[in-house]
Amino acid sequence: MCLAIPGKIIEIKEDSAVIDYGSERRKARIVYGNYSIGDFAIAQGGIVIEKVPKSQVKQWIKLVKNES
Repeated sequence: MCLAIPGKIIEIKEDSAVIDYGSERRKARIVYGNYSIGDFAIAQGGIVIEKVPKSQVKQWIKLVKNES
């Protein structure tokens, strides 16, 4: 099983996005959907697969930091 971590899109050129995960940046291809700079997304295998609402990202960060 793989844990998909949401990151923030910081750059878009044509069908390619740069996603910032805080500790690293990765490039992923946008195959389907509308994405904008500032959106949070999950990328897997070098492909952007899903946009994630900011409220869910905040919950995920809270869970990872083990805050209550």
